[in-house]
Amino acid sequence: MRRAWPAVLVACSCAAFAQEPRPDPAATEPPAPASEPAAPDADAPAADASPELPEGMRSGREIYQAFLDGLAEPGCDAGATRYEQHFRHAPARLADPDSDALPLFGHVVDALRAAHLPTEYALIPFVESGYAPGARNGGGPAGLWQFVTHTARHHGVPVTKHYDGRLSPAESTRAAVQYLRKLNGMLGGNWRLTAMAYNAGESRVLRALRHSGEQALEATPGSLQGLSGVTYAYVDKLHALACVLTRAGEEAEWMARLDRPVLHLEARPLEGAGGLEAWALGNGQDPTVLRRLNPALGQRWTSPPLALVQAIAPPAPVALAPVRATAEVEEAPAVATTRVHTVRRGESAWVIARRYGVAVRQLLELNNLNANSVLRPGMQLRVE
Repeated sequence: MRRAWPAVLVACSCAAFAQEPRPDPAATEPPAPASEPAAPDADAPAADASPELPEGMRSGREIYQAFLDGLAEPGCDAGATRYEQHFRHAPARLADPDSDALPLFGHVVDALRAAHLPTEYALIPFVESGYAPGARNGGGPAGLWQFVTHTARHHGVPVTKHYDGRLSPAESTRAAVQYLRKLNGMLGGNWRLTAMAYNAGESRVLRALRHSGEQALEATPGSLQGLSGVTYAYVDKLHALACVLTRAGEEAEWMARLDRPVLHLEARPLEGAGGLEAWALGNGQDPTVLRRLNPALGQRWTSPPLALVQAIAPPAPVALAPVRATAEVEEAPAVATTRVHTVRRGESAWVIARRYGVAVRQLLELNNLNANSVLRPGMQLRVE
């Protein structure tokens, strides 16, 4: 099977998953007479005003709402199950600004919504790996989705001596969504049976379904006999996780913690450069973030891997202004100005460069630094 180039996750300005605007019921009412205009309150803030997010970022609440809107089974029973207790840490993981779980969760939710699949499947990486893209289970399963080597290769994920695509959240998510879409079609859109087949393999679930004599759409996990206890529990865990996250949305404090800018990620092939640092600097990306999000990447590659990157527009080409004549320069010498930035905790060269509108490479050269230099709080950096 011919396989497209692998890709990386980057941050994006994807508008593909924007919801259609809902009609305003008030729009059907006749307009007020011109002689009786409503007097606006000059001091009142606009009702729909919201802070503008930087390019390549989106609100964590947007991700959460997309997850809720895509659930196949949004209802929850009264009381908490033992699996809900087991996964009670999941909301805190998403709300943690120092964790990559929420942007990765957002990328998976986007991929599932685009494939018209239930967002319960976005919880599979919580169960499998805790949303850690570099997770390994000894010499067996690996990555967000914990693919074994055979399954990964069967779905077009390269696993070689030098490159393990299971550790690429872009590669593995593409393959997982492809596999789930196939299973979902086989099993009549029954999300519970599809999740069981993801865990146990489609042949076992299809055999159990035939023995039950039921149609896939109406079948329940309990009506299928002969599967392992792990497979039955798998569905219960996913539903419990969905309930945990749904109930978390009722907590104002947790929702406030989600209401922050989060990296908007997209999968992109790293074409046009022979290494991560060079590609990042040439495409407006933070190489440290790229490496953290894409543990499959090494320093160099021979074919472009697929990676998750921040969804920002590629840098525009820089036009060079003509050089003025020497005599003119002597008559009106330019005044040299130097601007300095004091590094704050958590800032990277990429963040500082974007703040001042300069290229990362230029910022590093101005300060005699390289891509591996560590920025410490209090350091003074020239930005012009």
